[in-house]
Amino acid sequence: MSDNLYLHYQTTAIGCVGIAECGGFITNLLFAPGTLLPDARNLETQLIAEAFQQLNSYLAGKRKEFSLPLNPSGTPFMQQVWKILRTIPYGTTLTYKDVAEYVGNPHAFRAVGIANHRNSIPLFIPCHRVIATDGTLTGYRGGLPLKQHLLTLEQTNS
Repeated sequence: MSDNLYLHYQTTAIGCVGIAECGGFITNLLFAPGTLLPDARNLETQLIAEAFQQLNSYLAGKRKEFSLPLNPSGTPFMQQVWKILRTIPYGTTLTYKDVAEYVGNPHAFRAVGIANHRNSIPLFIPCHRVIATDGTLTGYRGGLPLKQHLLTLEQTNS
């Protein structure tokens, strides 16, 4: 791993969150306190500080979009899915099937679920806005109560 990988944790309205930067891009958002990334140095860079400022503003209901340079690591299909997720408007949801249709493969809804699960930058890439076709909430790295909280926050402030 590069020697310019930085990770910093901060307490937010949703608990302790870690944000990582490498090469001028946000690469990870971690919900589990103490989760480490190999070779990451504990440092709050200017970009990480800006990411926390935007995150905290979002969690306070004041920000609806993020303007951060992001660089998640994944397959070309995952990158396509994450690009679609970034277009889902604040306060709205799509189904896994909807996202699969947007990437041009309507039967790939399970693969969309895997891409969501492997999204290393949740919140900034809003995988919490993807729900099951029947409207139920399914898997979220931060847990279903957090997913519900984020959706409620967005619906309340839309």
